[in-house]
Amino acid sequence: MELMEVIKQRISVRNYLPDPVPSEVLEEILEAGRLAPSAQNRQPWRYIVVQGTEQTAALAKHCGLIGLSNFFIKSAPLVIVACADSKANLRVNSQDYYLVDTAISFHQMILAATNHGLGTCWMAAFSEKILKKYLQLPPSWRVVALSPFGYPTENKGLYGKVLSAFAGSKDRLPLSKIVRYR
Repeated sequence: MELMEVIKQRISVRNYLPDPVPSEVLEEILEAGRLAPSAQNRQPWRYIVVQGTEQTAALAKHCGLIGLSNFFIKSAPLVIVACADSKANLRVNSQDYYLVDTAISFHQMILAATNHGLGTCWMAAFSEKILKKYLQLPPSWRVVALSPFGYPTENKGLYGKVLSAFAGSKDRLPLSKIVRYR
């Protein structure tokens, strides 16, 4: 696919087929994240790959009360937890870049997945404290986001429809609202 087509195709998916993600596709997704740019090439991203519906269901139970909306990840064959190691941070203009760098890397992975026909759903609703404990992450690591990865089902379930409508997922501001020329 052409890049703009991949970008336009990427949507939040909440219903997945049980089919596993082929290992060569997973490797390409992870490689896309590895190749991302970062401040002073610090590469602060760290990824936890959770495979198999038994493991993804267990992960779904450890997202905390705020993460209850994430129960749909239990049906995904694969979930990737995007973490950032604060020890690899670069602070510029009073801003920590390890979180930004990890978000860029994770987004490249999501676009690579879309290019392979996989669905994803960038998720920030979780208890970082509970998730860090469950995954036994080092103290310097922050959980930035997580996403299921899998082949979408044909039909969007009721839950997915409600969340998409609530989030206004299809709404995009026009360029005139977000760009200023000087």
